[in-house]
Amino acid sequence: MPMKNLITVQQYVSPCGVLLLGALEGRLCLCDWLESRCRARVEERVARLLQAEYRPGTDEVLAMAARQLDEYFAGCRQEFDVPLLPVGTDFQLAVWRELLTIPYGEICTYAAQAERMGMPRAVRAVAAANGQNALSLFIPCHRVVGHGGRLTGYAGGLEAKRFLLDLEAACAPQVRALNTGAAF
Repeated sequence: MPMKNLITVQQYVSPCGVLLLGALEGRLCLCDWLESRCRARVEERVARLLQAEYRPGTDEVLAMAARQLDEYFAGCRQEFDVPLLPVGTDFQLAVWRELLTIPYGEICTYAAQAERMGMPRAVRAVAAANGQNALSLFIPCHRVVGHGGRLTGYAGGLEAKRFLLDLEAACAPQVRALNTGAAF
């Protein structure tokens, strides 16, 4: 049997829940809520598609991710520049790329996200792909809400989603002023 890749994992304690961070070959491939009811399914899919197994530890990417999360939760960072390794179908990857275009401090509905992708009838498929995002926060699926701004499904729970949206809404003007002219 061929040797498996190793995904190095460690926990990150955030103000709104514990995250499991995972890195493989210099890129972050996992940032999932420890208490998520779908965590096992997400982790299994990531491991299967990367032909990898998990082992506790630390490395440079995990340290960088933790530092940037500290800055994010302190209200000092609006974008992440950790190298990412998203794992999914071509459609899921397209949906997640679209998530990266939603500015810090702003929200988008699932319908608007589908429309922006040129697939106005694919709202449910877009929502399902958002739900498979294994890189919470780094690929900001928390910025997508239901019709009329209603908070709907989030792996970290609706309380965590509300916390993140409130944090970004409160910090957006301050962080934008700090980052004027800076390109990430």
